[in-house]
Amino acid sequence: MYVVKQKTRHGNWVFYFRIGKGKRIRLPDPGSPEFKEAYAACLRGEPIPSKTAEAPHTIAWLLARYMESQMWAELAPATRRQRSNIFYHVKEKNGQHPYSRITSKAIENGLDDRRATPVQANNYLKAMAGLCKWAVRNSYLPTNPTESVERLRVRSNGFPAWNVEDVKAYCLRWPIGTTQRLALEIAVHTGLRRSDLVRAGRQHITDGVLAITTKKTGARVTVELPKRVLEIIEATKCGDLHLLITSHGKPFSEAGFGNWFGASAREAGIEKNTHGIRKFAATTAANGGASAHELMSQFGWANSKQAEVYTRGADRARLGVKSSRIVSEQLTNILAPHPATGEGFSAKNLKKSDTKE
Repeated sequence: MYVVKQKTRHGNWVFYFRIGKGKRIRLPDPGSPEFKEAYAACLRGEPIPSKTAEAPHTIAWLLARYMESQMWAELAPATRRQRSNIFYHVKEKNGQHPYSRITSKAIENGLDDRRATPVQANNYLKAMAGLCKWAVRNSYLPTNPTESVERLRVRSNGFPAWNVEDVKAYCLRWPIGTTQRLALEIAVHTGLRRSDLVRAGRQHITDGVLAITTKKTGARVTVELPKRVLEIIEATKCGDLHLLITSHGKPFSEAGFGNWFGASAREAGIEKNTHGIRKFAATTAANGGASAHELMSQFGWANSKQAEVYTRGADRARLGVKSSRIVSEQLTNILAPHPATGEGFSAKNLKKSDTKE
């Protein structure tokens, strides 16, 4: 209540507190820990605690300056929410210290404090890396102390990938003509992330080729849709600018689509999500012989590191099969029956050995 949002000229959403036609008061991001305190202050008619009240040259002061910067504004809303929470805890623990104490050793200590949850620890490192990069660019720090800090190894394959059996089960549950089926077909054939699936529309398709600039990395992705998928699009109710729409005819939000698709998968007996389809698509392409650069072009990866996760596994599988065939061929030559006697090599040698004894 009384919270309004507005898109800036940079395409970012900002939030204000306003009662009726009264004065607008800028609020922190709703996902940040400071939001509730600021909102409560507005309801009481009191001023919001100032972020600039931090003592100069402290970590809290540096964080406040960074979160007012253009570099911060350009981050995705979900990233800002996540990092706002991380910085809240950094400020609570070390905000009063001078920012000159942000050293490689201090960052490593922060990782150690979070070692029990390595994914969160690595998110902390990413957040601090963004802060330090901005601080170096603006001459607050001489060098970026995060560059020499290594991420923690996470012993996990992340979201589970779909397999052929999953795809078949899903298709049996959701026939052609349903939005659920169209969502799967587009996800499998394009490998798009959830943030791009909800944006894809007919305006992105020309002569059967879908081209879209990805939201996460800004990479231009171009993929060809087979005739069968184009026919499924025509057989499904779509929006004017969005292929995938809700039962009310509205575009999906990212979170809404994720929840909706997860529920659709569970109805087909599959406990997996849309990112698992992206993994399935990448694995299928790699197993079919796609190179790392081809995968980068389709999946919008900025470097070959992620692509090589799939090509390396596919190459090892192909080389393993090839090697096993060589072994099999050699053993066939060794153990095959002799043309004259019908006896294999091993049997002939065994008889010779018995004769000598």
